[in-house]
Amino acid sequence: MKLGFFTANYSEKPLEEVAKLVAGYGYESLEIPVYEGNGQLEIDNILCGNNATQINKMVKSYGLNIAALSNHPESFLIMGPTGVDTDFIYKGTAEEKVKHGTERLIRTAQAASALEVPVVVGYPGVENWGRFFFFPYGQGWGEYEQQFVERFMPILDEFKKYGVKFAIEPHPNSFIYDIHTAERALELVDFHPCLGYNFDPANILYLSIKPEIFIDRLGERIFHVHAKDGELVEHNLATGGVLMQGDMRRLDRSFRFRIPGWGDVKWKKVITELSMVGYNGVLSYEHEDVTMSRMDGLEKTAAYLKPLLIHAPYEGRTDKLFSNEN
Repeated sequence: MKLGFFTANYSEKPLEEVAKLVAGYGYESLEIPVYEGNGQLEIDNILCGNNATQINKMVKSYGLNIAALSNHPESFLIMGPTGVDTDFIYKGTAEEKVKHGTERLIRTAQAASALEVPVVVGYPGVENWGRFFFFPYGQGWGEYEQQFVERFMPILDEFKKYGVKFAIEPHPNSFIYDIHTAERALELVDFHPCLGYNFDPANILYLSIKPEIFIDRLGERIFHVHAKDGELVEHNLATGGVLMQGDMRRLDRSFRFRIPGWGDVKWKKVITELSMVGYNGVLSYEHEDVTMSRMDGLEKTAAYLKPLLIHAPYEGRTDKLFSNEN
């Protein structure tokens, strides 16, 4: 496994400046945003001339590689919300938003192919997450399942053409948010080879789901991993519960995103399970911890996680006592 860095953590800095910074702390790989106006890497620029070759050359000059491209915002438009909620991503009618999100996600796959990057990370979105509940419109979630198939099967087929996989990030405000919905989505698209997951243990923990179980159940479909922690703030849970609304900086919040090692994720267990299911990719550090600076997170995450990373699986033993080991 390698320790990666999500460059959107420093979206105001040029990509090369971020690459140089994180390489100095032992990060080995990058996840780079490519949504429109991100300030670091634009899809049209990647696909122009020999720019993809030059971008890879620059990244490699710092001892890094690109593990994934991120298009979380624009992919979110494909299933919604398509109203005012997402005007900050793209302003238009519901139909225009779906069309824009679809086209941009396919273009992201094209850009990933040009860069020889195997994975694109994003969301499917959902118009109304509250429809997971059976009341007042019990058939609502079933309609979203049909919509997921209709809108994503053509996208996944395009990804297959480009030799790129789509890693959906399960999130508590999206069509895929837990183990059940992750498994169901695979069934809905007949286990399409290009559909898998960006495993973010903090998002899973948010809903009181064991990250280790998610890994064991979805193992071969985990295409990418976010190194992000979460804290169920015990002294606030009794008043706010896990779905408390409001600014993450509120002192009485019952849940906070944290940097690895400062929350409730048991990283040794998570890394062990990832190794056991054959994951040998990147743990991409994403900073959403409102209790400390990004620089604090950059330093502390590298110091905490690097010693825990497993670099190779168990080789087995060859001495006589274990000659029949399975």
